[in-house]
Amino acid sequence: MAEKKIILTGDRPTGRLHLGHYVGSLKRRVELQNSGEYDEIYILIADDQALTDNADNPGKIRENIINVVLDYLSAGLDPAKTTICVQSALPALHALTFYYLNMVTTARLSRNPTVKAEIQMRGFADEGLPAGFFCYPVSQAADITAFDATVVPVGEDQLPMLEQCREIVEKFNRTYGETLVLPKPMIPENAMQRRLPGVDGKAKMSKSLGNCIYLSDDAKTVKKQVNGRMFTDPQHLKIEDPGHIEGNVVFTYLDAFSTEEDFKEFLPDYNDLDEMKAHYMRGGLGDGTCKKFLINVLEKNLGPIRAERARWESNISDVYDIIREGTKKAQEKTSATLARVRDAMRIDYFKDRSIIAEWEEALKAAKQ
Repeated sequence: MAEKKIILTGDRPTGRLHLGHYVGSLKRRVELQNSGEYDEIYILIADDQALTDNADNPGKIRENIINVVLDYLSAGLDPAKTTICVQSALPALHALTFYYLNMVTTARLSRNPTVKAEIQMRGFADEGLPAGFFCYPVSQAADITAFDATVVPVGEDQLPMLEQCREIVEKFNRTYGETLVLPKPMIPENAMQRRLPGVDGKAKMSKSLGNCIYLSDDAKTVKKQVNGRMFTDPQHLKIEDPGHIEGNVVFTYLDAFSTEEDFKEFLPDYNDLDEMKAHYMRGGLGDGTCKKFLINVLEKNLGPIRAERARWESNISDVYDIIREGTKKAQEKTSATLARVRDAMRIDYFKDRSIIAEWEEALKAAKQ
């Protein structure tokens, strides 16, 4: 019997999802869901992990679970094909995390480059590092293995996390016998899927920087972000000046979103983006024209998502049922993995009464 192909992915519910999430993961998830290539797909709302640096504000997490799920559904995730579930409602993940903590050293955790980068980004180096945050690679390993995931979509910056998971799996299997599935990474296929910068040209979209375009933003807000904040070429002062493409966020976004059909519909002076870029680089094409085209392209993408979100927002009870049923299904899946792990570790003391004979033999041996 062939091994099932199972995907696990997810997000921390710390806010609404933006275009960076959409290009980096969400759009690809919908494509994978609809490909028919995978037997099971799970999307985990990682509220436990979100608490590792938001413990003083759990209300933020509670409120944003609905925002994240609405973004999922409005972008095209189908609960009939993809199971959406909540991390904190899966007790097996907590038990597995504890067992796996004994399979990794603090020295190994401290060398994880993703953890080191995020510690620096969040300022923990100065304020003190929460132990939960330090150990969240182990929690991620519990998530991945609990679902028997064979494939985990990750960006290059998250590869060290999956590598640490694989190390835990290999050590567990060496120690207790073949029990856990060894997952493989799925790397984004192109640069646009790997990282979409903020509208101001910063490397990463951030709510605190105000440089995001959210999937739920209305058309007026999107237009304001593009026209008012989007970074172009600071040396392109006049329309006739030659312009630069590299680092020009307008063209970065057009690389990610525009199609030849968009040019036919909104900017028929060009056949495709290459022609438009060539004109900009030799001079004679203004930033205003480029931004107007981008606004039309983004609206073409975001309009249907916005409309679908409005439909789901009017049926929050249905959204609740989707999360509840998905989490129930995930509880069954992860509990089965935990039972298998406990059996391999021989700590399932009350599975049957066979341990009585072991205890009796041990007592006899101790008296001899």
